[in-house]
Formats: sequence, C-alpha cells, structure tokens
Amino acid sequence: MWTEWQIATRFLRDGKTQSVLILVGISVGVAVLVFLTALVNGLQINIIHRTLGTQAHIRIEPPQERNLIAPPPAGSVQLLLESQRAQRLRSINNWQQVRDLLEVMPALAAVSPLIAGPAFARRGQASVSVTLLGIDPPRYRRIVDLEGAIVQGQFRLHAEDALIGSQLAADLGLRMGDKLRLDAGQGSERVVNIAGIFQLGVRELDARYVYLNMQQVQSLLQLPGAASSLDIKLHDLFEAQTIATRLQRLTGLKVQSWMETNTQLMNALQSQRLSTRMVGLFVALSVSLGIASVLAVSVVQRTREIGILRAMGASRQQIRRVFLLQGAILGLLGAVLGSLSSYGLVAIFNAFAANLFSIPVDLWLPLMATLLATLTGVLSAAIPARRAAALNPVEAIRYV
Repeated sequence: MWTEWQIATRFLRDGKTQSVLILVGISVGVAVLVFLTALVNGLQINIIHRTLGTQAHIRIEPPQERNLIAPPPAGSVQLLLESQRAQRLRSINNWQQVRDLLEVMPALAAVSPLIAGPAFARRGQASVSVTLLGIDPPRYRRIVDLEGAIVQGQFRLHAEDALIGSQLAADLGLRMGDKLRLDAGQGSERVVNIAGIFQLGVRELDARYVYLNMQQVQSLLQLPGAASSLDIKLHDLFEAQTIATRLQRLTGLKVQSWMETNTQLMNALQSQRLSTRMVGLFVALSVSLGIASVLAVSVVQRTREIGILRAMGASRQQIRRVFLLQGAILGLLGAVLGSLSSYGLVAIFNAFAANLFSIPVDLWLPLMATLLATLTGVLSAAIPARRAAALNPVEAIRYV
C-alpha cells in the first residue's frame, strides 16, 4: 500500500493546475512579505544611522537645581508663587568614579565624558553663536564616528587644535590651517587652529559644533576638571529607555535616552513595525485561504479515491495526514520559491536605488517566512483533512 507521502504527492500531481496556481500565490505572498520586511528594516537602519549616528544613545547629566522651600507651620496654609531657578552649567560630581562604574556594565558599549557650553566664534567682523564640545578623542570616537565625518584635514585635537562643521566653515570663510577666535564670555577667549572640517549631515550641527579637547573647553568655561555629561552607547539601542531608568536609580543623576529626545522618530519606527506586521498577517491569511480552498476542492474531487483507500484499510488518521502533508508541501515549496524571488527583488532595488540606501536580507528572515508559510499550510489543511477523514468509505465509493 502506498505511504501517506506518495498519496499526497499523487493528489497534488493530479490537480496540477490548481497546485501550480496556489504555489504561485504563496510564492508571491512570501516574496512580498520578505521584501517589505527587508525594506522596512533597511529603512530603519538608515534612519537610525543618520539620526543617532551623531548623538549618544543615553546621556547622563547633573540633576536640575531646585528651590529649597521650608514647609509651612502645622495648621497653616501656604500660598506659594515659585519662580524656577535658571540652570547654570555644572559638572557631574565625581564623574570619573561614575564613568568607571558604568564601563563595567555589560549592556554598555562605550562611555565618554563630555563638557559642552555656549560661545561665540569670531573671525574679523563676523561673529557666530556656537557650541563648544570638549571631548576625550579615544573614547568619543566610539560614540560618534567623527573621524569618518572629516571632509578636510584630519581628526586631531592637540592643545590649540579645533574641529569645526562644514557649514560653520562656509559661514565664516574658514579653511584648513586658518585661525578662529572663541569667546566664552567673562573675558575667556582663545585662538585655535582649524585642524579639520567635518560634515555630520545635520545642518544645525555642522553650523554650530566646535570640537576641542576637554582641557581647552574646561579652561574656556572656567570649569577645571569638569564634565557636564557622560555619553553612552549601547549594544542594543532599543533597550535605551530600560537601561536609562536603571542608571537613574543607580546614580541619582539626570538620565535621558534617545527615545525621550527623539519621540517622533520612535513613533515613526513603531508605525513602520506595525505596518509590516499587518502586511504579514494579511499575507498569511491569503495563503491559508488559498490552500484551504484548493484542498477543499481536492476532497470533493478525490472522494471516490478516499473511499477506496478507506476500504483498503487506511485509517482516519492516515487520511488526515495525507491532506495535512499536502498543505505542508504547498506551503514549503511556495515559501522556498517566494524566498528566492525576494532575493531577486532586493538585488533589483539595491542596483537601482544605491544612492538612497541598501537593503540587507538576514538569513533568518527567509527561514522565518518559510516556517510561517509551512505552518500556515498545515493549519489551513486541518479542516479539509478532517472532512476527508470523516467520509464513510461505502458512501464515498458510490459517490459520483
């Protein structure tokens, strides 16, 4: 007697036209699912790289200064009109110890101290408001790829060197090797040499940022030995909010993640993920309906054969397995063809849209799509399989 596998493949060959059509439908559905998922993932990677490539995933700053207000005497009511205190530039207390504590945490990829403050950049009669950033170059380059953003000169921050943005250089007419006067107020000025010009791709940053080493900025801002913040890069940037909450409890300092400072970006990423899941849901639904309809027709067309098999001793479980195997075969073959087609779609996109961004396709994505399509094929075959197994052999043989 034939095995369930032989019977299942024979039924599929006999209904060749229907099988081919459903295979094409499954292939198209899986190809669309894999391609759209890869497209959204590539788009998210590109957006995150362009947006978060110029900033830390988490930033730690000193806690905000607040007014100390004495509580009212017992039995009295206090009417209070409070003016919030202006926040002055301050250093994190014992920032070296905090940095050393954070560096041993496995979830953190890099920690870098930073001191930042406002100043005026002057050249001749021109004056532009800028932000001074004092960095520790070996540590900071692990947070932001500033060296890779250099378009002129080199990444060098010696005693009198500075790195400025391309837009600031254009506004002040600066070139490599020119001198720039920095005025941080209260008589604190310094003339620096332009060692390099960078282009981060964000106009506001390229027009305002001036990088120096930490000692220069500490001297200009009159905060010797200070660090106004600690920048952190994570291995998994989507864990930023959870880790930020944990760090705030651990240090007692003000901790902000990129998810708090880029709420619109986070909402856009979540919307993209939701839309991809909805597409996957509808693709799975269409695949399951297609397989179920083909197998339901197959049950009607093969009623006589099913009756003969039952009369020859085939059990209900064997008949059920025959149709479940048909669903699994259709889902698996359609998924394999669809996955191969998706690689072709990705290659075409990467060839014609190379100037936008490229789409990476991880191996797990086609594997997951194949598993999903196969499982969907088995589940969608359950009802036709149950109906076939319930046929009475005598009535089935007499069926015309």
